[in-house]
Amino acid sequence: MTAPSSSEIAAALGRLDALTRRLRSECPWDREQDERSIVPHTVEEAYELADAANGGDDAKLLDELGDVLFQVHFLSLLLEERGAGDLATVAEHCRQKLIRRHPHVFGDVEAASAGDVLRNWDQIKASEDGREPGIFGDVPQNLPALLLARKVQRRAASAGLLERAPDAKPRAVADRDEAFDEIGERLFAVVDEARRLRVDPELALRAAAQRFRDRLEIGPADSSQDG
Repeated sequence: MTAPSSSEIAAALGRLDALTRRLRSECPWDREQDERSIVPHTVEEAYELADAANGGDDAKLLDELGDVLFQVHFLSLLLEERGAGDLATVAEHCRQKLIRRHPHVFGDVEAASAGDVLRNWDQIKASEDGREPGIFGDVPQNLPALLLARKVQRRAASAGLLERAPDAKPRAVADRDEAFDEIGERLFAVVDEARRLRVDPELALRAAAQRFRDRLEIGPADSSQDG
């Protein structure tokens, strides 16, 4: 399949932008929406996109990507309406952020592995203006428990406070699929155990992630006071 030209991409995005503006103007439901009312749909569309990607269905993936793209256009339009930004500003902000966080591509920083890239990414992100201080600054508390646990573990690993997994070497797809299935089965078994013990696994994992955060955030402060 031939890659579309820049003009074709721009034209298609322009048509979607025009449609979004018309819906915002002429559709009673779209006129009533704000960030708080539309974001639940954004989250739902993101999960549907993840399901399509996991299922390996390209037609479904194309469809769900479109739904997520519409959400981006709609939320950007809400910013524009109150003079806080617009789609062009969103795109340029994203472009500049990606350049800044990929110094191994756009600068002279060395990154020999994916692990190096992630560690650089976290360090650069932590130094940016407007970021909350601390290892876990800007980690959303409303993430689903599994995503929350994964994110706090990754932050701790990047800060050298948790043993990092060795940088993965390229593996055969079959091995990756086997690991995927194995982890799924183990998680499913833990959920079943929680069900039998009448424990909510979502709340239990969220509480464990919070205890992990507390230990790492309080620990350094305690040790500095001892010195």
